[in-house]
Amino acid sequence: MKRPVPGEEEEEEERVLVSEQSWRPCPKARRRLRGCLEWVKRQLFRVGEDWYFLFILGVLMALISFVMDLLVFRLYEAHRWLYQEVGDVLVLKYLSWTIYPIVMATFSTGFSQSITPHSGGSGIPELKTILTGVMLEDYLAIKNFGAKVVGLTCTLAAGSTVFLGKVGPFVHLSAMAAAYLGKMRTSVMKEYENKFKQNEMLVAAQAVGVATVFGAPISGVLFSIEVMSSHFAVRDYWRGFFAATCGAFMFRLLAVFNSEQETIAALFKSDLKIDFPFDLLETFFFVILGAVCGLLACAYLFCQRWLLAAVRDNRLTAKLLATDKPIYTALVVLLLASITFPPGLGRLMASRLTMKEYLISLFDNRTWGLLVPNASSLAAPPSKDPWALWQEWCHPSATIFGTLAFFLMMKFWMLILATTLPLPAGYFMPIFVYGAAIGRLLGETVALLFPQGIHSEGALHLIIPGGYALAGAAAFSGAVTHSISTALLVCEATGHLSHVLLVTVAVLVANAIAQKHQPSFYEGTIIVKKLPYLPRIRSRHMASYQVVVEEFMERRVVALAKGSGFEEVLAALDASADAEYPVLESAGSPTLVGTVSRAQLVTFLQSRKHPQAPQGEKLPTAGTLGESCAIEPVMFQLLPWTSLHQAHHLFELLKLQRIFVTRFGELVGAVSRAELRRAIEELADPK
Repeated sequence: MKRPVPGEEEEEEERVLVSEQSWRPCPKARRRLRGCLEWVKRQLFRVGEDWYFLFILGVLMALISFVMDLLVFRLYEAHRWLYQEVGDVLVLKYLSWTIYPIVMATFSTGFSQSITPHSGGSGIPELKTILTGVMLEDYLAIKNFGAKVVGLTCTLAAGSTVFLGKVGPFVHLSAMAAAYLGKMRTSVMKEYENKFKQNEMLVAAQAVGVATVFGAPISGVLFSIEVMSSHFAVRDYWRGFFAATCGAFMFRLLAVFNSEQETIAALFKSDLKIDFPFDLLETFFFVILGAVCGLLACAYLFCQRWLLAAVRDNRLTAKLLATDKPIYTALVVLLLASITFPPGLGRLMASRLTMKEYLISLFDNRTWGLLVPNASSLAAPPSKDPWALWQEWCHPSATIFGTLAFFLMMKFWMLILATTLPLPAGYFMPIFVYGAAIGRLLGETVALLFPQGIHSEGALHLIIPGGYALAGAAAFSGAVTHSISTALLVCEATGHLSHVLLVTVAVLVANAIAQKHQPSFYEGTIIVKKLPYLPRIRSRHMASYQVVVEEFMERRVVALAKGSGFEEVLAALDASADAEYPVLESAGSPTLVGTVSRAQLVTFLQSRKHPQAPQGEKLPTAGTLGESCAIEPVMFQLLPWTSLHQAHHLFELLKLQRIFVTRFGELVGAVSRAELRRAIEELADPK
């Protein structure tokens, strides 16, 4: 066989390559199409590309929220059908009631944790930390998005047995979607990745997460500002409102398309009186309701933080959470399901209702105490009629007051226990329902004390317990999360604004009590998880203005001089693992001239020859740091007499990780987040 000549091989390869490149059908049409697409792109992005990506973010999260609700509803209806079809055999009813949520919750834990361990919980504490400038790996990864969607669907399908919601996870999901859309934006616009743009998308995503759960865009934006941001840039305001409005509108529009509603309406239907919603003298009772919600919120926050830490420190539970998370979930859900079993204690807690049905029943404008004599039997499944859901709170051997009080007593510790489950879940909706039950109990009590209503200028107006339920839901959830926007959230979610003034009063009273004595739910979780988040300096700590940087700064700072050589740079890299090093004018003059990154120092060493290296290496030995590395100027410096309060404000506002301290231009120390956090903790709890 004849071997090809090398020159002939090259000609053949070149001929094939040319033929492959030249075979492109309709080259003129393709060029015209490419030009048209470029022209359309320029015209579309003429108004700014942010509008399109924010619109996509809102619509995408609305679709996911609606489909998830639809799927959860089908799964929950299947559970109800199974529970009814097993008949009156008590053992079979118990097994059907307990095994279903156990399977759902266990699968949620196992599936999500097998993909990524960062999918558990709500994700809001981690997102708060990310927004302060600390990058947590994999929390915004796309694989976490899939794990959280599937896991959250199974968690919600477990029903009111587990009693968990989806607000927090949807905020986290929106942030992950925004981060992915931000990467798409850089590829479409052919720009470099901009951290400021990424932060703007994350800020808008917070509002979308709340808006696509409640269908409340205004309170979604305000809630995201209060809960997620220590400082908020006004330029991001319109982004949050636009994305949240798109998401909320699409979420409610899909309900119309699915024939659930005739038009776009509030998520939780209520029929409260508008002509005379409350008497002026009832303000006193709403203030009492706010105080009660504030005190209960303090107890809830303290117990939840204590139990979360105890579960992590206990030898048995810590081992289960480290190696066998699904087993821990199955055991906890078995306990919760057994307690909520309807023929048992569940009859005293209306355990057959869903989270949405809980709120619709508690917001009922009628007085239950007057309707109890006409209540029907509890043998039938929960009625589809929202006007008949209140009958689930009736018990033949207990009054309405007894069932509501028992619900509050049992759900208090059951809610806290459910927060320890390592599965994707939200914790806002449960406390929202719990607060509505507090308000309903107080409203029914006031209606019992004043059966003919409160006299006002000779007229009689009956008490409306549903208004107290609105205020209770907003006050308790606002106190737990340290937010005021829940007053508007409850009004947007129900479409009822007549009680907004008294609801706001109750929320303010509850927040005044809770913020003075306990950190918020998310800040408490950050403390237990030991995330790198700066704690808040509370207003009562006026000593923060008296504590100065010189008292808590790090004095031993590894620094380099402009004339440093190979050995000095190598010693500095071995001495610390800092991301950047301060550069001084000279070894004898500690004047700070700038900083140099660790990566540049490593490159400097790689391009230089070690003084003790063999003579055969062809690398330069001369050259100094100042000649070979780009020294970045120091934009911000602290003075030794700068107060702790001012330093904390700068770190939060500028998202700093470390800042140097100088006296008359000379380097005297450095302050990082670790020193600042330690100083704030000592201020709050002096030894």
